[in-house]
Amino acid sequence: MKIVVIITTYNSTDALSASLEGFLAQKDVNFEIVVADDGSGAETAKTIHSFQKRADFEVSHVWQDDLGFRAGAIRNRALAQTKADYVIFTDGDCIPMPNFVSGHRSLAERGWFVTGNRILLSEIMSRRVLEKGLSVNHWPVRKWFVAFLRGDVNRWLPLCRLPVPGLLRKLPARRWQGAMTCNLAAWRENLLNVNGFDETYSGWGLEDSDLTIRLIRSGIYRKSARFAAPVIHLWHKENDRVSFEKNKQRLEELVASHRILANKGASQYL
Repeated sequence: MKIVVIITTYNSTDALSASLEGFLAQKDVNFEIVVADDGSGAETAKTIHSFQKRADFEVSHVWQDDLGFRAGAIRNRALAQTKADYVIFTDGDCIPMPNFVSGHRSLAERGWFVTGNRILLSEIMSRRVLEKGLSVNHWPVRKWFVAFLRGDVNRWLPLCRLPVPGLLRKLPARRWQGAMTCNLAAWRENLLNVNGFDETYSGWGLEDSDLTIRLIRSGIYRKSARFAAPVIHLWHKENDRVSFEKNKQRLEELVASHRILANKGASQYL
């Protein structure tokens, strides 16, 4: 099974560098990376080019014009470019733990997509990580517990590796709420069958919910990666949410329908 990790980024080279470093430390190195760049400037391209020289796996860069927040469109472009069997989505402000790829590989199963969780770092802690180059992805759980007591992180328990029974992982099978593409994996074939992300969502918000609803409708159900493949989310200012209400209306219209295919999706790039 060939795996691709699609990392979405936009003009945040320090965070992207920290994320990419986390992929150099993976226990499972049998994967490729596609950096899905939503219109960043030259510094991001330089960061990716430098990383390509150091990585033992394939790293490619997919770019689109900067016309505002278009995460769905750049993910679709990346999805069309790769030929990998299995796709793991994450963001350029997320640092993977060393077992991130191996955890997702172990949970991959036909007929299911997988959603993981994230641990939020405080603004001060995020600044320390980026300025000092802290390898927090190698911290033992006890150190995370201390960080939690200090208020540097919102929770620590999801960083524990626990043997969750398969049946429990499938309890949220038909639940679309709460799934986030900073930590979501699916078979490429299943993603293309629903036409990928719906690019009619404008600006930040709910395009990931739209995708998971359509996957579930197509007969691909949700499986949890809790305690198996977490990511550490660096603090950043909130995205502009001016389009959220319109996106919410789009999602409500989808819920009220029986639609499976994205109105404007990945097929245009294939």
